[in-house]
Amino acid sequence: MQTGNRGACKGCGPEYQVNDEYIQRVLSHPMFSSEHCVPEEVYRQRLAICQSCPKLQDGISCSVCGCIIPVAAKLKARSCPLPGGGLWGTADAE
Repeated sequence: MQTGNRGACKGCGPEYQVNDEYIQRVLSHPMFSSEHCVPEEVYRQRLAICQSCPKLQDGISCSVCGCIIPVAAKLKARSCPLPGGGLWGTADAE
């Protein structure tokens, strides 16, 4: 997944750009301890699914819900927000 600096989104200024450093800072938060996260294999599968989704915006965010994919895909409790069941479910459903 490309996570370098990107052009500004429609509603955000450059101070809100998502980059590798920002994502790593978020993922280092205690909330992302192993008890809240999917196994690495599931995480990589989710990222690959999102990479092929037409709703992926700028290679990093979901245009349906606005989440940052490398962050949301890591969490067990998250699922794909596409209507009709999404492309991947919560860790309990996978």
